[in-house]
Amino acid sequence: MLCPQLFHKILGVAFLLLLCCAQGKPARIPPLPSAAPMLENGLHERLLPGFLPLADNEMEDVTRQLDHEISRLEGVLRLEKMITAAGGKIFSTNGKKGNFETTLSTCKEAGGSIAAPRSLAENDAILYFVKSFNTYAYLGIKESLIPSTFQFLDGTKLNYTNWHLNEPSGKGEEECVEMYTDGTWNDKKCNQNRLIVCQF
Repeated sequence: MLCPQLFHKILGVAFLLLLCCAQGKPARIPPLPSAAPMLENGLHERLLPGFLPLADNEMEDVTRQLDHEISRLEGVLRLEKMITAAGGKIFSTNGKKGNFETTLSTCKEAGGSIAAPRSLAENDAILYFVKSFNTYAYLGIKESLIPSTFQFLDGTKLNYTNWHLNEPSGKGEEECVEMYTDGTWNDKKCNQNRLIVCQF
């Protein structure tokens, strides 16, 4: 089974290769930093250090192959129940538990962030793991300076909520948010061990 860090590295390498092959394509991908001096010197924009120049049809073939390989990897990870997707995000878990700070650092080390649902579809994507592991998970939501008012970790207001009946109820004592196995949310102290779910 691939760990999220390995999956992220594979996608990173695939993306780097895609960038290298897409130079000058209509996708409007900016040139790699190493290509800038060559462009200033008038060299052909498809010539990168360590790479042979590719014709348009060759680049399209390479791009198609990379797309196919990424789709296959995603398929394997979905089959292994390691990823879900919604709202343009990929959600993943390593099946381990940690307190809120551990969850934050684990997701950051993997190249993502703690799962923060901004829609019903994203909530359901996270709920898949919560149900599969039959345990609660922290969300990327915390209490603001105003008690019982919650926000995303970047400080933006919640545009979607799914609070359990009579929640939030911590009144300043419970700053984190967990997802129950029915998909509803509860405010909770941040020192409990919960399922680590990240978004990419």
